[in-house]
Amino acid sequence: MPSSPGETPNARRAFWRGYRNALPFVLIVAPFGLVFGVVALEAGFTVSQAMAFTIGTYAGAAQLAAIQLLTEQAPLAIVIFTALAVNARMAMYSAALAPHLGQAPLWQRAMLGYFMVDQTYALSAIEYENRPQMSLGEKVAYYMGVAALVWPTWVAASLVGVIAGNLIPDWVPLGFAVPIAFTAMIGPMLRTMAHVAAALMSVVAALLLSGVPYSLGLILAALLAMGTGALVESWMVKRGTWT
Repeated sequence: MPSSPGETPNARRAFWRGYRNALPFVLIVAPFGLVFGVVALEAGFTVSQAMAFTIGTYAGAAQLAAIQLLTEQAPLAIVIFTALAVNARMAMYSAALAPHLGQAPLWQRAMLGYFMVDQTYALSAIEYENRPQMSLGEKVAYYMGVAALVWPTWVAASLVGVIAGNLIPDWVPLGFAVPIAFTAMIGPMLRTMAHVAAALMSVVAALLLSGVPYSLGLILAALLAMGTGALVESWMVKRGTWT
């Protein structure tokens, strides 16, 4: 099948283009992984437990949220609900990429689903929009090119964090990676008034609801942001200004 990165010249080029496009995110994913490793270490996870968690789940933000809640002795139901809610955006990512990748064989779609993170989605969505002539094989190859760099970086950084986390000085600002990661990915995608309105609502609501127990304010902020975006989009469509 032509959907394997190494079976056609175009697919190979797409794979390495994805790999190259993911290079800047190493500077973000690596510190993010270190943060997870350090937090897992502080929460009492063993190396094997932390690595099983990070490889089996592969969902950075959800992993951090779950560990934080566990250290706060939150009820297990809250931990599970929060992790699922944080990761619910993957369903939207999948729906957005389905027109491009939905015709791939089941085994490939399962593989793509495992490697679905913010970076693979954001870079792939932009690439597919900019290159509408890409074949299915090229699209799969590009996606896997991104994943081929992001996944090992995340796993390796998590391992370093959980093994050597105690050696990292307190003054090293590892926490900067999380907000910068989302800013770098989301910024270029704010192309309409609805997108901007949703982003602004998420920021304002997250700040106002920061005192809600168990970090549930973030989930409420996300719901408010989605509602705001939908309302603004509906208003723009009615006015005929949607692009």
